[in-house]
Amino acid sequence: MKTEYDAIVIGTGVSGGWAAKELCEKGLKTLVLERGRMLIHPQDYTTANMDHWDFPSGDRITNEIKKKQPKQSRTGYVNTESTKHLFVDDLNHPYNEDKPFNWIRGYHVGGRSLTWGRQSHRLTKFDFEGNAKEGIAVDWPIRYKDLAPWYDYVEDYIGVSGENLGLPQYPSGKLLKPMEMNCVEKVLKESLANKYDDRVLTLGRVAHITEGTKPGRGRVSCQYRNRCRRGCPYGAYFSSNSSTLPAAEDSGNMTLRPNSVVHEISYDENMGKATGVKIIDAETMMTYEFKAKIIFVCASAIGSTSILMQSKSNRFPNGMGNDSGELGHNLMDHHFQVGASGKFEGLEDKYYYGNRPTGVYIPKFRNIGGKTNRKDFLRGYGYQGGASRGDWTKQVAELAYGKELKEAILSPGNWRMGLTGFGEILPYHDNKMYLNYEKKDKWGLPTVTFDASLKENELNMRKDMQQQAIEMLESAGFKNVVGTGKKYNFGNGIHEMGTARMGRDPKTSVLNKFNQIHSVKNVFVTDGAAMTSAGNVNPSLTYMALTARAVDHAVKELNKRNL
Repeated sequence: MKTEYDAIVIGTGVSGGWAAKELCEKGLKTLVLERGRMLIHPQDYTTANMDHWDFPSGDRITNEIKKKQPKQSRTGYVNTESTKHLFVDDLNHPYNEDKPFNWIRGYHVGGRSLTWGRQSHRLTKFDFEGNAKEGIAVDWPIRYKDLAPWYDYVEDYIGVSGENLGLPQYPSGKLLKPMEMNCVEKVLKESLANKYDDRVLTLGRVAHITEGTKPGRGRVSCQYRNRCRRGCPYGAYFSSNSSTLPAAEDSGNMTLRPNSVVHEISYDENMGKATGVKIIDAETMMTYEFKAKIIFVCASAIGSTSILMQSKSNRFPNGMGNDSGELGHNLMDHHFQVGASGKFEGLEDKYYYGNRPTGVYIPKFRNIGGKTNRKDFLRGYGYQGGASRGDWTKQVAELAYGKELKEAILSPGNWRMGLTGFGEILPYHDNKMYLNYEKKDKWGLPTVTFDASLKENELNMRKDMQQQAIEMLESAGFKNVVGTGKKYNFGNGIHEMGTARMGRDPKTSVLNKFNQIHSVKNVFVTDGAAMTSAGNVNPSLTYMALTARAVDHAVKELNKRNL
């Protein structure tokens, strides 16, 4: 068995897949490690072509699912009968909560790139400058201009559908044609254009091919089935399995090893470098060590930070790269599940074709200068949402049978429109994760404990998120508009970030401007752990851009013999 490589990548999600592709295409013999099982595109998307009625309980979260996935079931939206196999068993992969935290995980090749929401937005100049201007946490070591060409590079490769609006708070990109709004969504768009000078409705930018093809395994245009979370046989949306991992494989330089639980990065104190990684085979429990010149840690924010915490030595008694003491701190997510919905009267003769796999989007309009600046909270939020014909099933329960039932099934209900705000959570030092060495998992490794909650800034923001959603719908003529919202659970956004943040000063951050550990230059962390602040948009596009940029730097430094 080969044990020495040029590079090692830990994780196969959006970041790990990109690291593998870039390293392999640049000629490095690369070992890619995944702690979960092998999952092959498209043959292992076992539920991709099933209908609701093909499942015993109509594709719902059942009591049996709740027994094995009790914590993930709390969200109500990730582990139905059609997707339960793409999320981990909570009993076999336990974690602890000082405060409630819903940790959504997929341990298999491709990770959450198979089940992500595919919303692909860029951070903005406001996001990269905000911490420094407001005295929050630490300054980002990069600015928008540093990442812009890498956003271009990633968008061009993965395929992102959307509309360029030329807004500073919503930067333009290299986009494929947008999907279409339905007639009621267009009513709201026109209303916003007429009544506000700071708000616009557009289609959510989503990593789906809407024209032509993109590199990978048979990646063609979206079929509008909206079964994306089960895995897409057409490769229409971007995933590691359909796109970056095949590219890495085609290079002839990748060795992919599933069922490999990485628990430590080896460190040589004399060299001042990492030398490789130690793993436990998830099936045999055998231990192995692999060596490499550079290591990319892409196991997701919590997974990557856990590995660094467990990588202790005389030089790093509190975890690799933790000179600042910030490892595990500044945990962020996005808070949402608050907004409004309403009924639209009219256009009953209109419907829509297909099942569009994205909603509409209203970009950030708070705290972007001038009259948009708020005194009650920092940063801001955007809205995701959409309009559809009402759900006939609520009436079926009452009608039960006969002529009325037949009419209810055959006739669409009324139009309804909903808006849900997605807001930024600030990087608070005391929002954190840490390891519990008293409670260990089946491999004898310490388990993660979460201790994080929303603060006053986010709670004030949530009030405005609901109020503005109500106002926009009512001003557009929607009826029976009601505010929606509930207490937010950390983790529900599935955007864990910040636990090994980038920064300018090694005394206050873990990573430098190229995602290198300040004190271990041949270790790079390019997933959500690296984020210095969260912004208010879905972050996966940023992870991919950071990863491509970091690999470019790493290979150049390696060729100069600086690593």
